[in-house]
Amino acid sequence: MDGERPGVEAGTLPRPPSLEEIQQIRDAARREGWAEGHAEGFAHGQSEVRRLVAQIEGILDNFSQPLARLESEVVEALADLAVRVAGGLVGRAYQADPTLLADLVAEAVDAVGGAGRDVEVRLHPDDIAALTPLLSLMPVTRLTADPALARGDLRVHAEAVRIDGSLDARLRGAFEGLLQRIGDRT
Repeated sequence: MDGERPGVEAGTLPRPPSLEEIQQIRDAARREGWAEGHAEGFAHGQSEVRRLVAQIEGILDNFSQPLARLESEVVEALADLAVRVAGGLVGRAYQADPTLLADLVAEAVDAVGGAGRDVEVRLHPDDIAALTPLLSLMPVTRLTADPALARGDLRVHAEAVRIDGSLDARLRGAFEGLLQRIGDRT
């Protein structure tokens, strides 16, 4: 048995495969190679898709952050514009009908407990002239002219209580309340 291969008799050589067997081996190898190549290509493709998705998500995040800031800036600019327009309209309404401002002054004085404490109401000088005949204030309440205030603005001071009744502050408060209610609904 020296030099002989197991399963092969001495002097006989193994029979070579037929053309049909060679073709079957070749086809099987091709199918196996195709399946392995397909699996590798598919895995590589999935990896590439995941990389591209992550890259696109990063790009979208980079775009959405400035858009959110821009949206916030636009909302602020619109709020400022709305406050200015409304302030102009309300100021004209107070000039046309001073009783509206007189009612506001009375409400502000009541809000700080004006009946029992010293209260100072600061108004634009032209508003004081228009309101004096309309107001019936307690003797502890005094009107003070403040040229720094715009027509329709008022500030009320009583001991440690201060009320900023400027048109801008009132309108901004109303606008913020409106935005809060809208935000609560969504």
